[in-house]
Amino acid sequence: MSLFKQLLLAICLFLVVAFTGSFMVSLESSRTQYVNQLRSHAQDAATALALSLTPNIDDPAMVELMVSSIFDSGYYASIRVVDLKTDTAIVERTGTPEVGQVPQWFVNLIGLEPAGGDALVSRGWEQAARVEVVSHPMFAVAKLWQSALGSLGWLLLCGAVSAVLGALLLRRQLRPLDYMVKQSHAIARREFLSLPDLPRTPELRRVVQAMNQMVEKLKALFQEQAERSEKLRVESYQDTLTGLANRRYFEMQLNARVSNAEQASSGYLLLLRVKDLAGLNQRMGGQRTDQLLQAVGEQLSRECARYPETQNLITRIRGGEFAVLAPGLVREEALALAQSLDTALASLYATGATDVESVAAIGLAPFAHGDSAQGVLHLADQALSMAEAEGGSNWACLDHHAAAAVGDDHHAWHTLLDDALTHQRFELYFQPVMATDDTQRVLHYKVLSRLRDEQGQAIPAGRFLPWLERFGWTSRLDRLMLELVLKQMAGHEHALALNLSAATLGNRQALDKIFDLLRQHSSLGPRLTLEIGEEQLPDQAVLEQLTQQLRDLGFALALQRFGGRFSMIGNLARLGLAYLKIDGSYIRAIDQERDKRLFIEAIQRAAHSIDLPLIAERVETEGELLVIREMGLYGVQGQLFGEPKPWRE
Repeated sequence: MSLFKQLLLAICLFLVVAFTGSFMVSLESSRTQYVNQLRSHAQDAATALALSLTPNIDDPAMVELMVSSIFDSGYYASIRVVDLKTDTAIVERTGTPEVGQVPQWFVNLIGLEPAGGDALVSRGWEQAARVEVVSHPMFAVAKLWQSALGSLGWLLLCGAVSAVLGALLLRRQLRPLDYMVKQSHAIARREFLSLPDLPRTPELRRVVQAMNQMVEKLKALFQEQAERSEKLRVESYQDTLTGLANRRYFEMQLNARVSNAEQASSGYLLLLRVKDLAGLNQRMGGQRTDQLLQAVGEQLSRECARYPETQNLITRIRGGEFAVLAPGLVREEALALAQSLDTALASLYATGATDVESVAAIGLAPFAHGDSAQGVLHLADQALSMAEAEGGSNWACLDHHAAAAVGDDHHAWHTLLDDALTHQRFELYFQPVMATDDTQRVLHYKVLSRLRDEQGQAIPAGRFLPWLERFGWTSRLDRLMLELVLKQMAGHEHALALNLSAATLGNRQALDKIFDLLRQHSSLGPRLTLEIGEEQLPDQAVLEQLTQQLRDLGFALALQRFGGRFSMIGNLARLGLAYLKIDGSYIRAIDQERDKRLFIEAIQRAAHSIDLPLIAERVETEGELLVIREMGLYGVQGQLFGEPKPWRE
């Protein structure tokens, strides 16, 4: 029983005892008073009747008339006039008056007995008779009953008002305790809440201050770990001059893209090289040359902002060489990017940032799932050499035999995907996510999508997702996948994880349809976690609102492919995520590259301070598993534990 209920019950019991005691004391006092009144009433009547009978004691008719007159005028049980010589009744009247609506149990409870009085009648100096009067108690009982009802009603009203006021006062006084419960629950969800308004009650004030101090300490500890980890990420994967990613990060992402069939695994690689960097250094000096490189980086970021897929994939490789990894782009879009970038760079001459009109050369090369990273780089380097050699254009694009065969047929993809969405021809594939300490224990299954082509081959998501985004149909796929998953979950008791796209998160109507589906299947909430890719995250306020809405429906939210935007980890404390999946590019060869291990250890320390489980994606070797297990990560996912495949019990 809660403290509020205990205190409220104690108040109610106290009121009941106090009011009952008060009621009984008042009733007993009234009873004693009425007993005295009955005795006085009988004695006064006897004295008055005796005085009236003195001159008429020898007239029987007059005696009877006077006795009847007195008897009929009040509440009397009996009136007797007794002859003292013979001790016989000269006149006697008895009767029982009506008691009204007084219940018998009350009469028995009061136990009010009749009270009597007597007086002598004289004949001269001689005592002739004795008058005996007995007052009936029922009129007193009736008065006591009415008084008891009034007192009881008043006491009940006072008790009810006191109980309500006491409950309101208690609720107000104990409100800090309720907030402290919310604080503890928030800490369990990896959130940090503080109570700004301290209670006036000294005892509660001290408790709330201690709780706030603990929360602030945890928050500061987490923030410190997050800042330390972000600093390590900047040192390891960020170029100090331009603020862009460095070569190490670029190679990680390129290797991940060509080897991961689940992300947009085809697109274009853009290489940019500032012409005659050594000559610029000699003519303009090192400081102005650095400013030029920074300006080139800013132009790259500005032009690539039209393609969200390229965010966090713009890098400075070395010196005057830059690279942009653009997954999901088709040839026409890649050429348009190169042309707009060439035009933007030409404006640097007009602003005085450089002393030559032709600032840089650009080379384009396609990549697809299954290509080698070195092969893609070699092809892009050839294109860059062609752009530098040609006299007219500052950019060039090379294709290889695989790129020419890539399905860039807009109409064919439109027809195929529209038909698949309309007739629900997408299939569910599942990949197990295992516990790190026991790789035989399944934490949940990651749900992936596959599409059958005309030859019956399963097309991985990395090939058709860019086209779905281009057609604006990603939210349709999300809704269809959720419907299929909810239907599939009815046949088993395993936990699943399903991805939501940025298109759904940014469309209020599409998101409401997702919520409606989840609301209809709220019983499945403990077994279904919705995941969002780091590159698809909305604004912090929208993300917090989404997390709260999902939590209200009984479902949890998690992040996948985390690592490129590590600066946001300080905001994770307010989200209450189910877990965090580390991007596979940071896991690849972690047993051989110490910088990756240091970075993941930093993330682990920050996440551990808010009890946020970490899961490593794309674990492929026993060496990687061994390192991950040593670091204490919660779970692992990857080909080492099974390829994605259709559901089989």
